[in-house]
Amino acid sequence: MDATLLARIQFAVTIIYHFLFVPLSIGIGAILVMAERRYRKTNDPEDRAASDFWIKIFTATFAVGVATGITMEFAFGTNWASFSRFVGDIFGAPLAAEALFSFFLESTFLAVLIFGRKRVSKRFFYISTWLVWLGSLLSAFWIIIADSWMQSPAGYKVIKTATGEKAVLTDFFAAAFNHTTIPRYLHTVDAILIMGGFMAVGIAAYYLYHDRHTKFAKRTMAVGASLALIASIAMAPLGHLQAVSTLRTQPAKIAALEGQWESGPINLGIIGWIDTKNEKSYVLAIPNGISYMADFNTKTVYPGIKEIRAKAAKAGIPDGGLPPLQLTFQIYRGMILLFPVMLIAAFFAWMWNRKDDLGHRKKFLKFLMWTPLVPMLAIQFGWSAAEIGRQPWTVYNLLLTRDAVSVTVPASQILITLIGFTALYTLIYVAWARVVSKMIKKGPQLALEATEETSTQGEVA
Repeated sequence: MDATLLARIQFAVTIIYHFLFVPLSIGIGAILVMAERRYRKTNDPEDRAASDFWIKIFTATFAVGVATGITMEFAFGTNWASFSRFVGDIFGAPLAAEALFSFFLESTFLAVLIFGRKRVSKRFFYISTWLVWLGSLLSAFWIIIADSWMQSPAGYKVIKTATGEKAVLTDFFAAAFNHTTIPRYLHTVDAILIMGGFMAVGIAAYYLYHDRHTKFAKRTMAVGASLALIASIAMAPLGHLQAVSTLRTQPAKIAALEGQWESGPINLGIIGWIDTKNEKSYVLAIPNGISYMADFNTKTVYPGIKEIRAKAAKAGIPDGGLPPLQLTFQIYRGMILLFPVMLIAAFFAWMWNRKDDLGHRKKFLKFLMWTPLVPMLAIQFGWSAAEIGRQPWTVYNLLLTRDAVSVTVPASQILITLIGFTALYTLIYVAWARVVSKMIKKGPQLALEATEETSTQGEVA
């Protein structure tokens, strides 16, 4: 019944639910753009049906993503009022920009996709698909700006007010484009593209497994597997870029992620276990791998857990200035170990579909139907490692989490709302899953006018 812990759990629950739908909607948006592009080039009624199919799935996912994200905005004023008072002048700007420049762009042109097929030109409709998708990417960019500032604050100064200290903006560009913004954004968007690719792969595999909509399925498999494969390959350098930026700005997080107790060159861990009692890590690792990847030098020294903890104790920083070691270490390993699964699955899906050799591989198709869960888990592991790894800070080296929580909201009320949010969000998720499952089972449907046009052409012939 600790208010700070419950507030953290509540925010974690809401953001996990929300972030189930954000990568899905942006990833599906990429597939939608490609589907509409194909229809614009071919004018084939079946290609229009494919585009309409993705519009329906995108719309359902986007709507739930918006609904599940609203409560997080309110949480800043209820559970995290001290945080809002301290960073409101800085943190509020990207959140407001996300709503004004991104959400309205998405919503306006999504209305064109839903209602405007017969009311606007094909060119305008196609441009609208791009604007919807670019709006979602822009929305993600503003959120990444806000989060990156919390991870590596820049372009600010702390002033004293009548109610205490607060951070104020001094340089917008320094704050927005701090050391970690671009690497984090590229890493996140690439993960989202992998998600979109595997969503297409999973749906295509379902149709091929049941021998339905095979023409649509083969085309979708080609697009989805290609996107997933290219984005998975790109993840290696982009993930490295993100890791290096974290190494430069958050050495405590890197020490926890790799279980590095002693100061020195950092190993690149694959799997392992941290023995916090005896202060040892048992890790299958590439010796000095992180140091070499960061500086091309196996002798570069970085602070270890013991050194960081000793300095934190002198400065009065709680928890040794370190996140929960075992949890941070293991969820990061989960993200790393899922990477080869995605790469291999995408490669074989692409290769066998290209050879038109997927239809009879029932076991592999059944596996592919579940592959959208792989990038989704990897994304959740990655975000959890990034955010938990920032602890005990809400704003790194600037505002402790214990000082960011609201001081007037009792733990009992947070617990009640946590239970309520969990129940409501579960209901919303089940409703979304049922609606989207029905859409997938039904599959792409030819529009009535396209069907009539095809029949008329047949009669004339």
